Amino acid sequence: MEEWRGMPVVGAMAEDFTGRLKKLADKGIVPTLAVVRVGDREDDLSYERGLNKRFDAVGAKVVSKVLPADVGQEELEKVVKDCDNDDGIHGILVFRPLPGSIDEKAVTALVSPLKDVDCMNTYNIAHTFMQDGMGHEPCTPRAVMELLKHYDYDLTGKNAVVVGRSMVVGKPLAMMLLKSNATVTICHTKTEGLADICKKADIICACAGVPGMITEEYMGEGQVLIDVGINVVDGKLVGDIDYEAAMKKAAYATPVPGGVGTVTTSCLLLNTIKSAENG
Repeated sequence: MEEWRGMPVVGAMAEDFTGRLKKLADKGIVPTLAVVRVGDREDDLSYERGLNKRFDAVGAKVVSKVLPADVGQEELEKVVKDCDNDDGIHGILVFRPLPGSIDEKAVTALVSPLKDVDCMNTYNIAHTFMQDGMGHEPCTPRAVMELLKHYDYDLTGKNAVVVGRSMVVGKPLAMMLLKSNATVTICHTKTEGLADICKKADIICACAGVPGMITEEYMGEGQVLIDVGINVVDGKLVGDIDYEAAMKKAAYATPVPGGVGTVTTSCLLLNTIKSAENG
C-alpha cells in the first residue's frame, strides 16, 4: 500500500501561491484572515497555532479576535461586523461550536460571501453545490480534492462512496467528486448493507466521525481510502478508517494524523488569497 500524506500537497500548493502572493504584495496587499475565537478551548488554540504557522510561511497574516467564554450576542456580533467592514481583512473564520447562549446562525450570517472563507453561510454553500466556480468551497472537502489531484488520481468513471452526510464535509465533497466525473454514492451510519456498498467502490471517503468505522469487512482489494475523520480515542488522534486493515487491502490510503487534515489549512489560505485578489 502507498501512503498519501498531506505535507507534499501543502508544499506544492505553497509553490503555486508564490506568484499570486507576489502580485498582491506589489499592490501592498497582505492576505489577512481574522480568527474570531470565543474562550480558550485547546482544540481551537491548536488549530489557531497551525494557521499562524501556515500563513506566516508564505507571508500571509492571521489576526486573532479573542473574546471571553461568557461573551454576549451583541458583543460577538459587533466584532464580526467590524472584521467584515475592515478592508484590511480578507477572510473571517469564526471558531465553532459557539456557546449555547449564542445564536450561531445569526453570527455567521454577518460575514459577507467574499470574506466567508470557511463556507459558513448559504451563498457559498449554494455555489459549492452548483459547482459553478463562484464563491468559496468548504476547506476540508477541497483538501480531499487537492490531495487527489496532487497524487494524479483520475476520478473519471470511478465509483466513489462517501460515508458521511454533513454539510461541512460529506454533501459538498459528493458534489466535488461528481463534478470530477465520479459516480457518487452518499452513505451514512444508518445505511443498510454499508459494508457491501463500500466493498464495490473504487474510492471510499470516510467522514462520518466514527472512530475506526471502516473495518476490513468494508474494504475491497486495491481501493483508494481517504480518511477525513478526526477523533480522539485514549488521548490519540484517529480516523474513521481502520488503518492497519487498510495497509493490508488498499492500494492507496491517507493516514490520520498527517493526511487530509494537514491540507485543510492550506485550503483556508487559498480561499483567503482568492478573497484578497477579488476584494
